[in-house]
Amino acid sequence: MDTLELLALTGTGIVAGWVNVMAAGGSMLTVPMLVFLGLSGPSANGTNRVAIIAQNTAAVAAFSRGGFANLRLALLLSLAAIPGAIAGAQVGVRLDGVWFDRVLAITLAVMLLWMLWPSGSARKPAAEPISRVRWACGLALMFFAGAWGGFIQIGVGFLLMPILHRVLGLDLVRVNALKVLIVLLYMGFTLFVYARSTQIAWLGGLALAAGMATGGWLGAHTTLRGGEVWVRRVFAVIVIVIAGRLLLFGR
Repeated sequence: MDTLELLALTGTGIVAGWVNVMAAGGSMLTVPMLVFLGLSGPSANGTNRVAIIAQNTAAVAAFSRGGFANLRLALLLSLAAIPGAIAGAQVGVRLDGVWFDRVLAITLAVMLLWMLWPSGSARKPAAEPISRVRWACGLALMFFAGAWGGFIQIGVGFLLMPILHRVLGLDLVRVNALKVLIVLLYMGFTLFVYARSTQIAWLGGLALAAGMATGGWLGAHTTLRGGEVWVRRVFAVIVIVIAGRLLLFGR
């Protein structure tokens, strides 16, 4: 990659890291960017994980300083997510070519609709202790969220947030703090699977990581202060263009 491409990755990473921590969906920008720069599907999928580790490390540090770290709960939930993530990664490393483009485009479209769908009334989660049934449901859903994260990672936050907020009843700030820590805990396992099976663009990954770490830190502080609205509209335009290009014209 030349200097201009590396700078483009860093700039994309700042935006993606900010959005990822505030809500979810940053990989809807970074994975297509890596693909358009010439990486194969599995290579882009694996390289993106280098940046996500950096982003989530920065976000976890910011949330910890804000008093919202819960390592014990994150470790418990990660025990369910990690096996799913490893299984999903085993499938992801085999998806390439036109099928990767199609899966990526369809995933972008579905995640965009999910992101823009009206959420209805913002009911506060119940304050009562989590029942055994809700714990069982939460852990089972964590396995499937981890599997999606291992497979393609795009939009995994849209799966984790309802699990943590609706099923386990956590408030949204703690949901974001737990989300980034859970993803950080399983991401190293999936990166290992991809690194063994495909070529990781380490230089591009580090450039993207610098941007996403910065964006992750900014996103954590924005979340702690309250925010997250207008970015969805800008995101919608970008994702529609990317998905349309992949489906109609390929790379």
